[in-house]
Amino acid sequence: MDRETRIAILVDHYNRPRHKHALENADARIPGGNPGCGDLVTMYVKAEPGSERIDQVSFEGAGCTISQAAASILTDRVNKEHWTFSRALEYSPEKMMDLLGRDIVDARPGCATLALGTLKAAVKVIETDRSLRAAGKSDEEIRKLREEVAARAAGPAFVVGKEALELSPQPHEEGR
Repeated sequence: MDRETRIAILVDHYNRPRHKHALENADARIPGGNPGCGDLVTMYVKAEPGSERIDQVSFEGAGCTISQAAASILTDRVNKEHWTFSRALEYSPEKMMDLLGRDIVDARPGCATLALGTLKAAVKVIETDRSLRAAGKSDEEIRKLREEVAARAAGPAFVVGKEALELSPQPHEEGR
């Protein structure tokens, strides 16, 4: 696929995002942010009951074309293919950047991989919640532990959890 076509796809997903809505009854709702430029993405994930497979995923967010188009492209792919938890967790930032067009997004890896990092955090929350429920933990105990898991899942390029809600989108500078 040529560069112009990849750019057109990114712009289309930014202007007409797929799966951009809150997902009722989501098993995980995880906000993520890129403090370097203020992009925000909240991922909603519903798992198939009794399975380690994603049934539905959606997002809400604000930010640059790359971050929002990436969230749309990722949710579209996951919904069409019903990824397993392990596939989501193993999907590398490099694969995400290749999917979007490395030559287009290489200068903005945080923007390009924000949705993926946030999706991974949501999957980890679902896995942890299931394990804790199986061990007899209450919803209140799980809620407290969930906050700890989200804090650990955050990498230096991302903010995941309550801290992401405190970010405000910042316009990108030209050439950045």
